[in-house]
Amino acid sequence: MEVQRVRALRGPNLWSRHTCIEAIVVCTGDENAVERLPGFEARLRALFPTIGELHPVVLGQPLALAHVLENAAVALQAQAGCAVNIGHTARTMEEGVYQVTFQYTEEAVGRRALELAEQLIAAAQNGTAFDATAAITELRDMDEDERLGPSTGSIVDAAVARGIPFRRLTSGSLVQFGWGSKQRRIQAAEVDSTSGVAESIAQDKELTKQLLNAAGVPVPLGRPVSSVEDGWAAAQEIGLPVVVKPQDGNQGKGVTVNIVTREQLAAAYDSAAAYGEVMVEKFLPGFDFRLLVVGDRLVAAARRDPPQVIGDGRQTVRQLVELVNQDPRRGEGHATSLTKIRLDDIAVGRLEAQGLAPDSVPALGQRVVLRNNANLSTGGTATDVTDTVHPEVAARAVDAAQMVGLHICGVDMVCENVVRPLEEQHGGVVEVNAAPGLRMHISPSFGRGRPVGEAVMDTLFADGDDGRIPVVAVTGTNGKTTTARLINHLLAGSGLRTGMTNTDGVYVDGRQTDSGDCSGPKSARNVLMHPDVDAAVFEVARGGILREGLGFDRCQVAVVTNIGSGDHLGLNYITTVEDLAVLKRVIVRNVAPHGYAVLNAADHNVAAMSATCPGGVIFFARDRQHPVMATHRAQGKRTVFVDQDAIVAAEGSWRERIPLRDVQLTRNGTIGFQVDNVMAAVAAAWAVGLDWDSIRSGLASFKSDPGGVPGRFNVMDYRGATVIADYGHNTDAMRALVAAVDTMPSKKRSVVISGAGDRRDSDIRDQTAILGEAFDDVILYQDAAQRGRADGEVMALLRQGLEGASRTRSIDEIRGEFVAIDTALARLQPGDLSLILVDQVEEALAHLAKRIAEA
Repeated sequence: MEVQRVRALRGPNLWSRHTCIEAIVVCTGDENAVERLPGFEARLRALFPTIGELHPVVLGQPLALAHVLENAAVALQAQAGCAVNIGHTARTMEEGVYQVTFQYTEEAVGRRALELAEQLIAAAQNGTAFDATAAITELRDMDEDERLGPSTGSIVDAAVARGIPFRRLTSGSLVQFGWGSKQRRIQAAEVDSTSGVAESIAQDKELTKQLLNAAGVPVPLGRPVSSVEDGWAAAQEIGLPVVVKPQDGNQGKGVTVNIVTREQLAAAYDSAAAYGEVMVEKFLPGFDFRLLVVGDRLVAAARRDPPQVIGDGRQTVRQLVELVNQDPRRGEGHATSLTKIRLDDIAVGRLEAQGLAPDSVPALGQRVVLRNNANLSTGGTATDVTDTVHPEVAARAVDAAQMVGLHICGVDMVCENVVRPLEEQHGGVVEVNAAPGLRMHISPSFGRGRPVGEAVMDTLFADGDDGRIPVVAVTGTNGKTTTARLINHLLAGSGLRTGMTNTDGVYVDGRQTDSGDCSGPKSARNVLMHPDVDAAVFEVARGGILREGLGFDRCQVAVVTNIGSGDHLGLNYITTVEDLAVLKRVIVRNVAPHGYAVLNAADHNVAAMSATCPGGVIFFARDRQHPVMATHRAQGKRTVFVDQDAIVAAEGSWRERIPLRDVQLTRNGTIGFQVDNVMAAVAAAWAVGLDWDSIRSGLASFKSDPGGVPGRFNVMDYRGATVIADYGHNTDAMRALVAAVDTMPSKKRSVVISGAGDRRDSDIRDQTAILGEAFDDVILYQDAAQRGRADGEVMALLRQGLEGASRTRSIDEIRGEFVAIDTALARLQPGDLSLILVDQVEEALAHLAKRIAEA
């Protein structure tokens, strides 16, 4: 078995709405039927007993090693704690070649699971060893390293529950919620609206105390110190016991509390000085409480206790710590709800203060404290006390957060309890934390967790706001780019700042930000990340879906123009029109429940997609009596069609008419494929909710020149002859262009054409076979990129298509696109017509413009 190619499908894709790893797997001989491999399954189960049931997707088919690979990759991830359960293995048209797809939650973990599954199968084949436990542990550790921490993860989970899209912008905790102009961002538990000034204040402990004191919030006395001697002097001024901590610190690093001797202060000073300037402040007796303020309200509170063990009269402190650390909730860092207790120098020093050492055996029931601070990051525990917080205590916490300017704030208080006001028990606020850890509130050691992620999302997005902008996805074989550009024009005309991707580039608010073929998911994600985009229009090409999936989780409108046989069939195991339809319908399957699919009723492959749409459907067709149209209209649903000289939008008994004479793109309704494009765009604008005055004015102002739709039936005049530049490159496009040219008067017709080398031989021949029946002169040219074909091979296929042509009288072969264009122009006489099928769109149009200007 050989894994030939691996891809990460990072958005909804051909196989699933979930993120997936896709691999092309080749099995040879008996590998296509596991039952013919003696003892294989027994050895496999001995190596990995929990792999689960093995079966092919289609019952009755033999089980191949490719199916086992899929099962193993899913099982390994699932047992490592990843929330995955989806896998699929499909046979291709090639003997022994399979497409294996399985779900992942973290891409690196999914890729590694595939490698380990491959190793497992090799071990079962060869009778060698495979350590399943070690493999699962490796995946679990990798998943903990890759996935978001509990604080950020809880906020993301709350967003997902509300249907708010998110995107992780870095490998860390920077996350975008929502799209375009409605987006918000967080860095761990800090929101984008929190200023750098507020964060700087929170990091300066002395300045924070001064501000809180001015706001009437009780704080302990203290000051910065410059040496151990200065620190001891400050302690004498304030009164023992004291706390020594970094002036700019977090997570309890370098903090030592309840200091009563000079020796303790000297050790504490050295610990704090490792993190910067040092300050000494009054030690407040009582418990350590963390109050979480989000926005203008208290949402959670917890009592934090320092790491400790309870003696049993038999085991040493070291053994007791090891026993406590076996709690599955304890881990390294912040990935788990609790952190393992460390027996480091600080812990040893705290033991010495209690007359103990790591190898001492505490008495039965003796409480042994291993640190002075109670931070979870150093092994402490948390007990939820949210329901017992006195309103005055909650008010002081909110005052502290707002005085500093933090939107999410962890307020540390020391007091006997939180059921009485601080002033009554001589308690105070000892610290204010930006980007506080949330895990003590999500999964406290004792008590119930609090929905702090939901509270954060409620401050970022108002009730009912899902952070989404209108997204229109456009796919099909022909007309995608023109339809996408027209929809974008209609949205922009209504006052929205638009972002658009297509095969010509990326455009944001009318400005081109990228060039080339940008119809893939990466460009779509970039547009959704742009803060100046109120609505997005994406041309979605087959290649991007196959390579990586969609660049969004769902769209408000999905437009499918048509499905044709000339659209790269034979590549990437898409061999039939039906295969292509299944691929293109991915955008329809991912329409929002309140959205619409805009489908061509005259194309049966497109019309059939309506059954997979989670939202509504708007059918369009020039023939309003088409059975699909008539049925849909009779049900009172939305349709768009042509009635005499107008485009009509209908729903129930309501009608809206737009005269075709007002839509110059259609040349008074004579260009059939442009009428189809306009109907699709009108339906999409209707689905988005644009008003009809905006739609009418947008259609009237849209021009079919190279500036509006470059390379899409651009009609020009050259010395009294008609020149049409178009990017048509498949048989369906040829038929549509011939039908359009037939409506235009001409004395003599010529066509300039090349062929894309990545099409099937028959597709290349069929294009010139169609043109040979409609044009007098044919000029063939070889373009710059032959896409894997030998020199002259495409030209030969084009010429074969012209054999027996009924109309064509002359055929010329020319090297170079611009030379071919110049040759066609030189032969034109007034009244003639030349169709130039351009390859390098931008450059060819510039060349034509130059020649026309010279003429």
